Amino acid sequence: MIKHLLTICCLLLTLLTAAQPVPVPSSHFGFAIGDDYQLANYTQTEAYFKKVAENSDRVKLMNIGTTEEGRNQYIIVVTSPENHKNLAGYKEIAQKMARAEGISQEEARVLAKKGKPVVWIDGGLHSTEMVGTHQLIETLYQLASRTDEETLDILDKVIILLAQVNPDGQELVANWYMQEPDLTKRNMRTPTMYHKYIGHDNNRDFYMMNMKESTHISMQQYVEWMPQIIYNHHQTGPTGTVLAGPPYRDPFNFAYDPLLITGLDGVAAAMINRLNVEDKPGYTRLSGSYYSTWWNGGLRTTPYFHNMIGILTEIIGGPAPYKMPLAPQRLVPDNATPNPVIPQTWHFRQSIDYSVSLNYSVLNYARRFGDELLFNIYKMGKNAIDKGNRDHWTLLPKRAEEIRELSAKANPGAAAVRGAELTVPQQYYDSVYKNPALRDPRGFIISAGQTDFHTAIQFVNALIKSGIQVHKATADFEVEGKKYPAGSFIIKTAQAFRPHVMDMFEPQNHPNDFQYPGGPPVRPYDAAGWTLAYQMGFQFDRIINGFDGPFKALPYGELQTPELREVATSKNGYIVSGHTNIAFRAVNLLLKEGLEVYRTEQAQEGISAGSFYVPSKAGPALKKLVSKTGITWNAAPRKPTHLKPVKPARIALFDYYGGSMPSGWVRWLLEQYDYDFQLIYPQEIDKGNLREKYDIILFISGGVPAYNPDAAKSNTPPATSNNTIPEQFRHMSGTLSPDQSIASLKTFAEAGGTLFTVGSSTSLAYHLGLPVKNGLTELSREGKEQALAGEKYYIPGSILQVRTDTTLLSARGMSSHINVMFNNNPVFQLTPEATLRGVQPIAWFDTEKPLQSGWAWGQAHLFNKIAAFEAPLGAGKFYAFGPEITFRAQSHGTFRFLFNQLYQ
Repeated sequence: MIKHLLTICCLLLTLLTAAQPVPVPSSHFGFAIGDDYQLANYTQTEAYFKKVAENSDRVKLMNIGTTEEGRNQYIIVVTSPENHKNLAGYKEIAQKMARAEGISQEEARVLAKKGKPVVWIDGGLHSTEMVGTHQLIETLYQLASRTDEETLDILDKVIILLAQVNPDGQELVANWYMQEPDLTKRNMRTPTMYHKYIGHDNNRDFYMMNMKESTHISMQQYVEWMPQIIYNHHQTGPTGTVLAGPPYRDPFNFAYDPLLITGLDGVAAAMINRLNVEDKPGYTRLSGSYYSTWWNGGLRTTPYFHNMIGILTEIIGGPAPYKMPLAPQRLVPDNATPNPVIPQTWHFRQSIDYSVSLNYSVLNYARRFGDELLFNIYKMGKNAIDKGNRDHWTLLPKRAEEIRELSAKANPGAAAVRGAELTVPQQYYDSVYKNPALRDPRGFIISAGQTDFHTAIQFVNALIKSGIQVHKATADFEVEGKKYPAGSFIIKTAQAFRPHVMDMFEPQNHPNDFQYPGGPPVRPYDAAGWTLAYQMGFQFDRIINGFDGPFKALPYGELQTPELREVATSKNGYIVSGHTNIAFRAVNLLLKEGLEVYRTEQAQEGISAGSFYVPSKAGPALKKLVSKTGITWNAAPRKPTHLKPVKPARIALFDYYGGSMPSGWVRWLLEQYDYDFQLIYPQEIDKGNLREKYDIILFISGGVPAYNPDAAKSNTPPATSNNTIPEQFRHMSGTLSPDQSIASLKTFAEAGGTLFTVGSSTSLAYHLGLPVKNGLTELSREGKEQALAGEKYYIPGSILQVRTDTTLLSARGMSSHINVMFNNNPVFQLTPEATLRGVQPIAWFDTEKPLQSGWAWGQAHLFNKIAAFEAPLGAGKFYAFGPEITFRAQSHGTFRFLFNQLYQ
């Protein structure tokens, strides 16, 4: 009897649990989503995600990994219960369609009807943009609970992936905001960045994938689910609007299939139309905002290089009511803003409602045109495979210019003009676009025989995380007369994600873009050129003709590791090349164990200058390091001469309250290579006695005040803590001053310390009175020296080539010519007394055309100018690197400029 009752109770409990409705957000959070002055943290949000998944057969929660701070990161799969039963089958169809391998058009059309479109919607990447975070919660609730015809049809016909893409940031920002009991004093000015290392730059990591979060996201998007639409929510909208959305302004990247751009237009029309139907004005597009589709590396833009429709909206609003400013130019309807919004007080909930409507517009589009979305991603992939299998010439601005120049040279003044269009004879087109030497490559080979193969493997893993098909040689082979060893990597362009392959290997050719002829340049949304293979500095071969060999296709998503070789016993000790980045990590690990490490100061037979040497007694430790670092130390043919002992430096990395992204990238980088360091803030610098604690202080692009020689001398007070900041963060407050801070840094260097500056931080050279000046100036009409105008010189984020002095210790392990990331960075010229004062150029521009990838207007002005230099300062040293040598932890080819200085 008791057993019977227990069975009945269990059954009733099961029925009651199954009958539980999806919890309304207010019942869980204690406030409605969108209430003014209310934010949910991630702990609360994660718990709500779990509750909804437990109570809805439409929702499945999938853990995709842990964040940099160790929190769970999820995607939430939302679709009908019937679709959940065959989720693996729909995912397989999406993968087949996206990869377009061995499928005919007829088969693709059948699969397009059989499959379900996949739509990714995320929020929270930039954690102070709380609309994105909270619309995700509200959207989940509505999709899980609503029973209207539209919602049920969407669930039946679409697979939806909802993703909170920065859990750590939501926890930090929401907790900070909600700690203040006075509603009017609540703020999101957190003491540190809302990503552990890189803050806002977490949306700049989606082709490199250094961070755990971006790796998890990319693996889901490009290896697992292959969504046809990826919708990335952001803030804030342009002044006088509610939001900016697609379609976006020119230019778009020339690697794309045209179907990608027109497919984007289709979704964009559905979005703005729905808002207009619902009487929600204020959507701007095209020239109404500055977003383009040129750049790779963002959560919204990297999908374009995978034939996926990427959507970005930037919307106004936040937890505090917002008084919309009056922008008269926005009140006149035009094609960019056809339905202007009237200025008003804007509330958080309005932004949530707009966002949910936009989500539904995208999902409704997928519901109506799901088979087209699936077929079109196949079609773009098939087009890419076909381009990689035949002779193909990409249409580029530089090629059009070559055609024009050929015609003008052969027929000066003879070209016909039709309106504003210049026409030339067909023969000049043929001379460029039928030139075999100008064809796109059929593939790329990365030889396993190169010195820094470890960096090459990191590049290959970035491709693999992005869903690229990589082959590996199973035996030695030969292509076009060159021999390659087994273990080399082959990346062919005949694959569906060819646009991404081309973008990672080939230079970007950004068009000249000016507000009007002769006018100022139009700033790119982010970088103009970024070719990752150039930034990372390894060796690869570009193969124009079709080729094959003993190549094995690696499984999608399977990351590669170096082949481990046993360390042989050596009585002469061991050597590893200083041309490899990973060697520095191995050195640091040996130093932590108290072992002796030396560096060669001169090249010797079989041993290059800058190589690292350890005595034979270190053999057992080296053998342990093989699996940890993937690097094998070689037996030394003899004990080298001219050795210099390597000792770890006491490193300080400058940062400030709120956090610096360039500094954060270097913080992550130093951790990866096992350097010990301390963060240093303005107050500590002002207190002095720095030499007692540190050997080197790093200033990475920011924090140093701009130099103004005409400014009156001021007795700037030392950096002090702000009493409005909680006590545990007060030591981080303050700013560097042109007088006391600079004086303290000068004393540090003169006492034997090293000051290392990058990018804008190199202005410290002027504060210290070093004999250098701005290398990019001209005389004004009044005869005064002034910076070159943008109409004459403008180089947004691009890759340039510089010459290096490899005889200097600071440039050990570098090649004579290297690629550097350059973003309108400082360029120097030595003054007459520079040589007498011991200033030495480390890198300079030795050509009038240093551009390798991107856009460099007026680049001839760089010729013979200094990119980097070193100078003695008392008993210490000063280093200035104008280019971004640690750019987003991507520019592996220039890391050694930093690493070389991090030892005593």
